[in-house]
Amino acid sequence: MIKNGKKRVIIENVTPEIDGGNYPIKRVTGEKVIVQADIFADGHDKIAAELLYRSSDAKQWNRVPMQYLVNDRWEAEFQVETVGVYYYTITAWVDHFATWQDDLKKKFQAGQNISVDLRIGTEEVKKVKKRVSPEHKQKLNEWVDTLNKADSNAQAVADAANARVSDIIRNYPDKGLFCTYDKELEVSVNRPRAQFSAWYEMFPRSTSQKAEQHGTFKDCERLLPELKEMGFNIIYFPPIHPIGKTHRKGKNNTPEAGTDDPGSPWAIGSKQGGNTSIHPKLGNIEDFKQLVKEIHNLGMEIALDLAFQCSPDHPYVTEHPEWFRWRPDGTVQYAENPPKKYEDILPIYFETENWKELWEELKSIVFYWIDKGVKIFRVDNPHTKPFVFWEWLISEIKKEFPEVIFLSEAFTRPKVMYKLAKIGFTQSYTYFTWRNSKYNLTEYLTELTRTEVKEYFRPNFWPNTPDILPEFLQYGGKPAFIIRLVLAATLSSNYGVYGPVFELCINEAVPGKEEYLNSEKYEIKHWDRSSPDNIRNLITRVNRIRKDNKAFRMTSNLKFYNIDNDNLIAYEKASEDFSNIMLIVVNLDPFHTQTGFVQVSLDSLGIPDKDSYLVHDLLSDKKFIWQGEYNYIELNPQHIPAHIFRIQRSLKKEQDFDYYI
Repeated sequence: MIKNGKKRVIIENVTPEIDGGNYPIKRVTGEKVIVQADIFADGHDKIAAELLYRSSDAKQWNRVPMQYLVNDRWEAEFQVETVGVYYYTITAWVDHFATWQDDLKKKFQAGQNISVDLRIGTEEVKKVKKRVSPEHKQKLNEWVDTLNKADSNAQAVADAANARVSDIIRNYPDKGLFCTYDKELEVSVNRPRAQFSAWYEMFPRSTSQKAEQHGTFKDCERLLPELKEMGFNIIYFPPIHPIGKTHRKGKNNTPEAGTDDPGSPWAIGSKQGGNTSIHPKLGNIEDFKQLVKEIHNLGMEIALDLAFQCSPDHPYVTEHPEWFRWRPDGTVQYAENPPKKYEDILPIYFETENWKELWEELKSIVFYWIDKGVKIFRVDNPHTKPFVFWEWLISEIKKEFPEVIFLSEAFTRPKVMYKLAKIGFTQSYTYFTWRNSKYNLTEYLTELTRTEVKEYFRPNFWPNTPDILPEFLQYGGKPAFIIRLVLAATLSSNYGVYGPVFELCINEAVPGKEEYLNSEKYEIKHWDRSSPDNIRNLITRVNRIRKDNKAFRMTSNLKFYNIDNDNLIAYEKASEDFSNIMLIVVNLDPFHTQTGFVQVSLDSLGIPDKDSYLVHDLLSDKKFIWQGEYNYIELNPQHIPAHIFRIQRSLKKEQDFDYYI
């Protein structure tokens, strides 16, 4: 049954709105939310619309007038200021006073009699006066007197358009005519580090200064100043828990482990404890807390691996056998993705009848590490656990700790990856690892930055991981590592590298596979980071460029440029106010010099076609003066395969200088 037939305005096609409003969009503090909608009514009456927004703890809506764009499309924006949840919706109504003003002007210009129309206007004002403050009522009374005493119709029409009166009436609309959008849409707001981060992954057990000796948290502390100097702000550890011995994997993932093989850190749990315990050779909980303190003192954060799985020796197996799947022969089901087998890992059985107890236990693990100072978690294989579980868990955590960041490590089907982002994961691994050609990079980044995906999927680009050594890195040598570094760090505002392995450009693979030979997953390493092959200095420069140029602090501001060579890719990143404009050109061919002409978007940058402009390559520190749209590029990958230009939009003209003769 229609409640109020007087409401005539339609509000539809609201953006951003994810899956009918079922999921929030993502922002960080200080970011804008730009809202658009189709808003219209029957007939020719004028309408007005407002964007309403509030934080979750506010009782009153903030109201922002919406502006008409074109073809019944309206827009307004607001800025989120605090971490947590915001809501927004739209209300609109027929604006009878604005309609009267418009009709009056048209009739006067057409030479029609407007005496009755002037009276209609005063009647509209009488209705409004019932709702206004005493001060505003006085203003309206004065306006009516002025209108009635006008010397001519022309003067009356001019008085009718009084902007001050229009503002007063607009602020006191007839709420009985309000048409409000039927959904309150949600914004999930995190802190800036969710939007801009540089991750460094390292195995604590491989940090000892002595070869083949198990590293400790104290050894990790020694490396922190260097990692800080390199420009990383998140130090990520694979699991730091006791490792099971049953079916422990040996070197190169062999099913038979030697007596000295340390096993995979992802085979969590032994008689020494489980997911809230620390591997005894790394140190104790006090050592860990001291390490976290040192990381924080340097302005960085620690990220822990959150892997909800168990070795056959995990205490859960005997304490809660119902949390695992048992086969008809009485053996427990280990993890496998045929033909791959992971005999050292048992997946948790989420369809257990005791799922509530299981969920609470897993939640307690997250709270345990938060209490120890951890606010960032890289979640291992979340796509192998139920969506409903993650939605519940992340919601529960964020009720108390809205600043916590969850990175989804899910290399799987697109819809699954996007679903995980929608239900609460802050950042997400992506297909960047395998996007190497200009076409594939352009197509994929366009999807991430120019479609609805940008509102909820926050990408984190990784050139490599302990599990993945892509073919491009296997065969392209050091230039390939530099190419992928520059692309990851400048295309995405969040990126990471699998630390010393990437620094040293290690590319030995298991034959025929995208896996590291002699992988650190299965043995303790001693990395000689003083090697001349180390690209640490270049990584440091790239991270400094990112930090010093605010154009790199978001991902969705990406704009591709035309360049007449498919082995060269060019793109712009610019700050919202265009005070910081970056042009990145990368040679995607790690073997050969490539040349071409890049077409700079002068119009959008506000650069006159005949003006010169300065481009400063922040990688080489060389400066060039360009003119016009098309400019020559030549990149030798054996020297350096990329430019990261900062564009200065104008050079001084002759008249700006003083000449002394």
